[in-house]
Amino acid sequence: MSGSLQPIQPADSASGSSAEQQLVAALRRGDETAFRTVVERHHRSLVRLARTYVSDPAVAEEIAQETWLALVRGIGQFQARSSLKTWLFHVLVYQARRRMKREGRTIPFCDLEGPTVAPGCFLPPDAEWAGHWADALPDWEGTPEERLLADETLHQVEDLIAHLPERQRQVIILRDVEGLSAPETCGILEIPDRTQRLLLHRARSRVRAGLDAYVRGEDGKPA
Repeated sequence: MSGSLQPIQPADSASGSSAEQQLVAALRRGDETAFRTVVERHHRSLVRLARTYVSDPAVAEEIAQETWLALVRGIGQFQARSSLKTWLFHVLVYQARRRMKREGRTIPFCDLEGPTVAPGCFLPPDAEWAGHWADALPDWEGTPEERLLADETLHQVEDLIAHLPERQRQVIILRDVEGLSAPETCGILEIPDRTQRLLLHRARSRVRAGLDAYVRGEDGKPA
C-alpha cells in the first residue's frame, strides 16, 4: 500500500460547507494553488484505494493520475451532491474498473466468506462507535519505546489490511481508514448496504484475529 496507514480520520465536512464551496470555486477557475491543495490532501488516499484493485504500485499511481485529470476536465460538472473527497473516490473507482475491464480482470464476489470472531468483540448497534472493537488498543504515549510499540502495531494493522481479500479491503479502507459513512461507501462501490455490512464485518474480524495473534507472538496474517 502507498505510504503508511493513518489513524481513523473523520470524513470530509459536508459538501455544502463554506470552505469546500470556496475550494471548488477556485478549482473551477483553474486555480493551481487550489489544485495542489486537493492533491496534497487526497492523493495518498486515492493511491491506497487504487491498490485494492491493482497490485502494481506504478499502475495504482497511474489510476490516481487519471483521476486527477478527470477532476481537471470534469470539475465543472461537479454538483456538490457529495463531498469532493467522496466524488474523487467515485471517479477513481470508475477509472480502476475501466482499467480492469481493459485488462480482462473481474471483481471477485467471494469475499463475503471467511473467518469471524465473536460478536461481543464489537460495540453494539446502539453504541456511538457501533461495529468497532469493544476493547480498543491501548493509547501508548510517553517514552520512545511506547511510541515505537504503537508504530509497530499500526504497521501490523496496515499489513493485515493489505492481505485481506479485495472487496473486504476496499470496504474497510473506505470505512475505517478514510472515515466514510456506510451510504457513501455503498455509493462508491455500488453495493447494497447488506453486502457492505457483511464485508466490513469480515474485514474487521480478520484484522482483529490477526492482531490478536500478533500480540500473542504468532503469525498475524489472515488465513
